[in-house]
Amino acid sequence: MPSKKRRRKEERPKIHPKNKYSDNPPDFALLASLYPTFKPFVFYTREGRPRIDWTDFNATRELTRVLLLHDHNLHWWIPHGQLCPTVPNRSNYIHWIEDLLSSHIIPRDNTNGGNVRGFDIGTGANCIYPLLGASLLGWSFVASDMTDVAIEWAERNVKNNPNISELIEIRKVKCSQNTLSPEGLSGESSYSEEREGLPSSSLDISASEDKSYYGPAILVDVVRDGETFDFCMCNPPFFESFEEAGLNPKTSCGGTYEEMVCPGGEKAFITRIIEDSVVLKQSFRWYTSMVGRKVNLKFLVSKLREVGVTVVKTTEFVQGKTFRWGLAWSFVPPAKKIVTPDVTEKNILSFMLEGIQRQFGAIHVLQSVESFFLAGGASCKLNASSFVVDITASADHCNALLNNDVKYIDEVASCSNVQEAPSNLCFRILVFQQIPGTLLVKGSLQHRDSALSGFHLLFS
Repeated sequence: MPSKKRRRKEERPKIHPKNKYSDNPPDFALLASLYPTFKPFVFYTREGRPRIDWTDFNATRELTRVLLLHDHNLHWWIPHGQLCPTVPNRSNYIHWIEDLLSSHIIPRDNTNGGNVRGFDIGTGANCIYPLLGASLLGWSFVASDMTDVAIEWAERNVKNNPNISELIEIRKVKCSQNTLSPEGLSGESSYSEEREGLPSSSLDISASEDKSYYGPAILVDVVRDGETFDFCMCNPPFFESFEEAGLNPKTSCGGTYEEMVCPGGEKAFITRIIEDSVVLKQSFRWYTSMVGRKVNLKFLVSKLREVGVTVVKTTEFVQGKTFRWGLAWSFVPPAKKIVTPDVTEKNILSFMLEGIQRQFGAIHVLQSVESFFLAGGASCKLNASSFVVDITASADHCNALLNNDVKYIDEVASCSNVQEAPSNLCFRILVFQQIPGTLLVKGSLQHRDSALSGFHLLFS
């Protein structure tokens, strides 16, 4: 049993490979020797390992300050009590968005002149995401928040770094008169894998399901007419009450009520982002948010399917024993999948079809595949119970399909030369429904001596 548990832990996702700290975690002893202000916060275990007291806000704030200065050449500070971010974790989120943008799942446009432009929802006094995104990758940002303290210190942190200050705009969100209580536009979670759920006495999930967000604008009425962005990002207020926010006694990352709490917690807040995205649609290539509870992630993905997004992506962020999730979605039609030459030796290819309307399932896709190949003169046999279609096509049929020279051939089913020619391409296509709106399409050659190049070109 112990070995199985160990094996499961080893298979957990790791810190992002592009993260500065993936192979070189912060060296507290080195930092203490270089920065005298950090030295008083470092102590040593019996084994001689340097540590800091994670329950001491001053220690965590000073660690963040020296990491930003030492590793990123960023000058940074926040007043006592404001949310203090952890640099490695925030870097994970930045690099995940970098992966989304470079994946070409969603095609790029040249609206912003080829420069990446992001929107940070609730930047807080720390302004950590714009500072990291601008310094690491040269991205530009609009960073929003609602409180005077957050705006003042975010602007200070930007101005104290003149090399990137022109890349970051701080934008204040006007508070609506209908705001019944202070809600934050940023937050921090200290959940670990072991503490993913809260004690039943502190959170009644069933009682909170109907809670909706009410508070300052998030995207609608903050994004200006005609503005376009490559992405938005958000570290939402995870909690429904300040008492709930203080449940983890092992860390002290600070955080004001406005940063940590909103009625309905992160579930209600991110749901509002989804609702805003339905209005703004393709003003953003990607909408993203961090999520602190896995149970909320499942609900939010279901919500996204309901509103008809084209793509949904999720990931898991890991820092020590702390686990969070990333959620991304888009209304931009996905780019066509292109098979590159380096995969032309594979006998099996697969890809995901996402954003399909819920009324269409695997059988509809199979029927479309069958119709397409029949139109090109190929021989097809569809097995509806197994969600499989077997296809046999000659070289002429393949060329016609690749050149879009498709004409219906009445005698396809009785074409003996199609079934017997040794140079024919024989392959099988299977379609699996993953969740409503998402299908896995797999193509496999039935004979190893079939023409590989024709298979890959057709399947792309």
